[in-house]
Formats: sequence, C-alpha cells, structure tokens
Amino acid sequence: MKRYLSNPWAIITFIAPAVLLFGIFVFYPLIQVFYYSFAEWDGVNAAKFVGLANYMKLFKASTFKVANMNGFKFGAVITIYQLVLATVFAIAVSDKRIRCRKFFRTAYFIPVVLSVTVVCQLWGSIMDPTNGLINSLAKTMGLDWSQNWLGKRFQAIYAVAFVNAWQWMGYQFALIVAGIKSIGEDFYEAAEIDGATSLKAHWYITLPLLKDTFNVCLLISLTGGIKAFSEIDIMTGGGPGNATYTLTYIMYNYAFGRQKFGYGLTSSAVLVIECLAIIIVLNWLFGLWKKLL
Repeated sequence: MKRYLSNPWAIITFIAPAVLLFGIFVFYPLIQVFYYSFAEWDGVNAAKFVGLANYMKLFKASTFKVANMNGFKFGAVITIYQLVLATVFAIAVSDKRIRCRKFFRTAYFIPVVLSVTVVCQLWGSIMDPTNGLINSLAKTMGLDWSQNWLGKRFQAIYAVAFVNAWQWMGYQFALIVAGIKSIGEDFYEAAEIDGATSLKAHWYITLPLLKDTFNVCLLISLTGGIKAFSEIDIMTGGGPGNATYTLTYIMYNYAFGRQKFGYGLTSSAVLVIECLAIIIVLNWLFGLWKKLL
C-alpha cells in the first residue's frame, strides 16, 4: 500500500476521475454562471457583454434587499427549529432507557422522504385561511382568531420557512444521531462515576464533541435558507407581491420567466458568493471554538 501511495502516477490515476467529474459538472457550470452574469443573454442568441450593468441593476432593485432579508430569515428559522429540536430528539432516542427508540427514529425521518410538493400541499391546506385546520381548531374552541398565514406580507416567509424546517428536521436529526453514536461510552461512564447528572454529561460531553456535526448542520441550514426556492414557488409564487422573493426565485423568474438569463445568473453569482462567505465565516468560528476547548 505504501508503495502505491508513494507513486505520484498512482495517486493521479485514482483522483483523476473525481477531479474530471467535478470539473465538468460543478466547476465549469460555475464559471459559466459568472461569465454570463456580465452579459445580456436570452439563452439562445449570442451573449452581449455589458460589464457590471446587471450587477448595478440588481443592487438597485427593491427586490434584491427583500430577497436577501428573506434568505437570512428563512435560514434563521430553519436553523433554530431544526438544530434545537434535532439535538433534543437525537439525545433522547440515544438514551437506552427510552422505549420504542426505533419507532421515533423512523417517525422523525418520515417527512424527509416525502415529496416537497406533497408537503407543501399538505401545509397549504392546513394554513388555508377559510377551511384550514389551524383556523378551524381556533373557531371550534370558540376563539375569535384566524390568520391568513400565506397571504400576509410580513408573515408569509416565516410560514413557508416553517414548512421547510418541519420537513428537513429529520435529516439534521439523522446527522446528529450519527454524531452521538461516534462518542465513546467511556466518557459517559467516567462522568457518571464523578457524579455528573445526565443533563450535565450531555452539556459538557455530548454538545462539545458534536461541534463538527453542528458545523455541517449549520452550513446545510444557513445555505439552504439563502437558496430556498421549492416551497416558495409552490406555496406563494413569490407573493404576496414580492414578499417571499429570494435570490434563487429572482434567478428563476428572470431567466426562465422572462428569458433574461444574464440578469438571472447575476443573482446566482451573488448567491454563490454569499454561500461561500457563510462557509468561510462558520469554519472560522468553529475553528476558534476548537481552540477554546
């Protein structure tokens, strides 16, 4: 094995297919995104170079600020909801004293395997202002209270973000369960001998040792919030007005709805930069956390 690892041609042979596939399906399309973001292009005819005109137009557009704010709101909602609940549920089902642990693991993960369209239709019916389950329950209880969850400008993005958080919490749950399983039982046995309660053991052992898992979960949730699209397109169509626009929805709306691919790809380029910035900042913060521990 050492003979193969010391041979540079053997290393190149093994990594070349992966590098080639990455270059074709990831790096090359990414270069095209940035290239066409500087052009006026309808997706068919030859592109016309316009310099920074698309970026200036995007930054001046009122929808750009709305889309950025919505991306961070979306990311904040799903991060808080998913990480908190997923951590609590993962710690609970990892306790051998809990009965029916396999059932709960399956139940928490079921929404992940459902179609996004099915989930959005389900929650769209639940949130219906006229015959929705939530408003109907309030009416049954004699409460003079009802909400148009998806029709109000300032709460629609939170309602859609909740649907996404509900569906994908099981994915974060599975990652955290896997992280907990990788922690040796010796740590908990030593904590029990020292007289630590279960709560203190999880606070001082489980959570710090899950820092790498939390890093991955945060990257998934925050970048997922910024590039949110499917739930928005199905449940609100970007409305009411432009209240639930995101950068991804701007790209879709202009590129495929108006055939302005150059302008649409400009929002994609900004999205890529924001996602890279989040990754760099989070890795830096978790690097500091590791040094402090």
